[in-house]
Amino acid sequence: MKSAAVIGLGDISAIHIAAIRRNPDITLKAVCDIDEGARLRAPEGTAFYTDYHEMIQKEQPDVVHVCLPHYLHVPVSKEAVNLGAHVFCEKPVAMNTAEAEDFAAFETAHPDRHIGICLQNRFNESVEMLKELIDSGQFGKVSGLKGFVPWARPKSYYDEKPWRGTWKHAGGGCMINQSVHTLDLLYYLGGPIESINASVSQLLDYGIEVEDTVSAALRFESGAQGLFFATNANYKNEGVQISVQTGGAEFSIIDNVLYQTEPDGNKKRLAEDAKMPGEKFYYGASHEKLIRAFYQAIESGSQDYLHVKDAVMSIRLIDAIQQSGRTGKRIRP
Repeated sequence: MKSAAVIGLGDISAIHIAAIRRNPDITLKAVCDIDEGARLRAPEGTAFYTDYHEMIQKEQPDVVHVCLPHYLHVPVSKEAVNLGAHVFCEKPVAMNTAEAEDFAAFETAHPDRHIGICLQNRFNESVEMLKELIDSGQFGKVSGLKGFVPWARPKSYYDEKPWRGTWKHAGGGCMINQSVHTLDLLYYLGGPIESINASVSQLLDYGIEVEDTVSAALRFESGAQGLFFATNANYKNEGVQISVQTGGAEFSIIDNVLYQTEPDGNKKRLAEDAKMPGEKFYYGASHEKLIRAFYQAIESGSQDYLHVKDAVMSIRLIDAIQQSGRTGKRIRP
């Protein structure tokens, strides 16, 4: 039995808390938020703190879940490790490439602590099967990939939590907050990316600092071509779409279902993701699988989980897209 504590009681913490409480091998000991009013959101019977140092020192949880604004992910994760806890940190792994690489070096320097990063879409049933099919080589080499994230965010989304619209506290907009998972999957499925040519813009008149829409052409080291598009300017939240073309087949993930396109154009259904109930169904439901795998890795001492080093490339890609958008030049991530 492992014990857990959660730092930050914002929107995403509810998903972590639910996953922890559904796992009979994990005990939720405490939660923490600097807002005293968040005490009302603390699960019944769980200790509440406003100082995470005090919480970790008193409760001594095996794992601390970091569910804070982006700019706090690295410093709080490091401090939790220094206080003796394993860490499971929400995405993004860092605010920029330099911070991500520093965090990876910190991970290497603390081999006795597990630091897991929440890029849970790698654990979606559709992605797991697609990765297996690609790696098998039975359909030939990947020649093309596409990732679309057509989401919507109202102005109130930024007004209610202003940090989301700033460079200083968010590190970016629709990429680092909404579509970092899709960028991670394009790299995960297609392999190393050689260069990126991108356009970064604001289509919404929200008065925020960060981007709300991005398009990018990707050139993979394998020779494959890729297209990435993400926006918060859609009229509603729709499912992420991912397509992979190989020498012998075409695969697509649409509305959380993996299809293989047959020679006659019909689509063969191969796998379907578990869905999270409620209005945020489009998030996917793999947080629980990833969290379970992380705790199992701690229990067994294995390295079979998503490390900081595994997540660094997602930030390198975001920085390269931002740089290409600013300069109008093709950038190597």
